[in-house]
Amino acid sequence: MPTHAQSETWSLPHRVRVSDGQVATGVFGEGPPVILVHGTPAWSYLWREIVPVLARSHTVHVWDLLGFGDSRPRPGAAPTIARQARVLAELTEYWGLETPSLVGHDIGGGIVLRAHLIEHVPVRRIALLDAAVLGPWNTPFTDHQQRHATAYRTMPTDVFGDLIATRLRTATHHPMPVSTANAYLAPWTGDDGRQRWMDQVVAVSSEDTRDVVARLKHIVAPTLVLWGEQDQWLPPDTADRLAAAIPGARRQTISAAGHFLPEDNPQDTADALLRFLDERGPVEER
Repeated sequence: MPTHAQSETWSLPHRVRVSDGQVATGVFGEGPPVILVHGTPAWSYLWREIVPVLARSHTVHVWDLLGFGDSRPRPGAAPTIARQARVLAELTEYWGLETPSLVGHDIGGGIVLRAHLIEHVPVRRIALLDAAVLGPWNTPFTDHQQRHATAYRTMPTDVFGDLIATRLRTATHHPMPVSTANAYLAPWTGDDGRQRWMDQVVAVSSEDTRDVVARLKHIVAPTLVLWGEQDQWLPPDTADRLAAAIPGARRQTISAAGHFLPEDNPQDTADALLRFLDERGPVEER
């Protein structure tokens, strides 16, 4: 099981072939199943402090989205939210899970909801962390990259790297240690990393969550909407609107945390998830 001392060398041990590529995965612990789904521009490294806590009483399934971390899409397979949701459905079947709990951060929130509502993956519970669901949810920086994709794709790699490093620093409320920031940047380095970054940028669209939003009222699984109090990418009032759109959803704030709340405040994030996952009855009213 990963520990804090191992965090800077985090990697997932297994590779699973899916219809649209090859996915890096890991399974930790024993107990009721939960699947953690990161967002952009992170990778499974985001969960490194959450996994050991949840794995004390749950079987925790972790994966890198196609085009992120150590996962690779097949040639021509754009890493859209819709495609990631289909991969999640395939992985759920591969792991033999009947009703897992799903936890999604950023576009991972849109992915888990699409997997449930469109791909018909049965769920026990759903947790949405700073989730990109209610559109339009692109940040101004993402919009700019999409409009000028060719310029970004042809930018000198050192300039591109400096730009991405500056951007990632705004994902957290507390400054990231250099080693941590480098771990988030590692998948995006060099010419290949720059193209992978842009591949996922141009593939991201709130069009892939439009059908999800139309079906939010049909969610019956207990749902937690968990948000970083200092999120600069998706403001906290987005959480209020998302929770109001899902019947019975609970809304909770994590203090001293930005958009990457598992990075800023892993202890409170893990504790909130554990309490929610271990509840026996319906979610309490807000």
